[in-house]
Amino acid sequence: MMKLRHLISSVILLTALLFSITVQAQKRKVLVFSKTSGFHHKSIPEGIAAIQKLGVENNFGVDSTTDSTQFTTANLKQYAAVIFLSTTGNVLSDEEQSAFEHYIQSGKGFVGVHAAADTEYGWPWYGKLVGAYFLKHPEQQMATLNIIDRKSIATKHLPETWARKDEWYNYKDISPDIKVLIELDESTYKGGLNGAHHPIAWYHDYDGGRSFYTGLGHVEESYSDPLFLKHLLGGIQYAMGQKRME
Repeated sequence: MMKLRHLISSVILLTALLFSITVQAQKRKVLVFSKTSGFHHKSIPEGIAAIQKLGVENNFGVDSTTDSTQFTTANLKQYAAVIFLSTTGNVLSDEEQSAFEHYIQSGKGFVGVHAAADTEYGWPWYGKLVGAYFLKHPEQQMATLNIIDRKSIATKHLPETWARKDEWYNYKDISPDIKVLIELDESTYKGGLNGAHHPIAWYHDYDGGRSFYTGLGHVEESYSDPLFLKHLLGGIQYAMGQKRME
């Protein structure tokens, strides 16, 4: 009888262990990429830490790197989404670019934060993936954001108008295919160049994959702001394929 109980206990423990291993194997992961060859944002460490915390709280794994050699077809397969966190300049070689294109084409996701739009100007595919390129910005200041789409998982928690301080990008080569979530009200600050409809956060399907971009996230304080973090989380979950945007 004792042997039977011991056998049953062993089977239960083994089953629990196998279940735990299976859950961990199925746990989705994201890769936070923050390589810079231009301006380096001081907020990057806070951004990485905040995304890691979001992962713990929302059951997804987070790896981070500045090593572009991780952009291989074999390595990228393990990630549900790749987050370009304030990358700047040319950050991927031709081979690495090709691997990333294949990654998105396989149905995976991209999240661009702030200076992700200030990256890879000579790679038109990437510009279309992000949805726009950075043009210039005025000094940091308060501005009012208008929440255009209040039904999405990245915005439904936000007030209809949202006042905050950040570094407000102007954009060029804005894709007509992006679905705008938030616009800047240029009448509330100095230096806006995109006019009455100035997108600052958006998403779209692109080349077989999913893309979310937010122009917020320059200042360190963003990564302790619950409203911004929930906005970013919604974009990550969409890019990972965990949730629909709407």
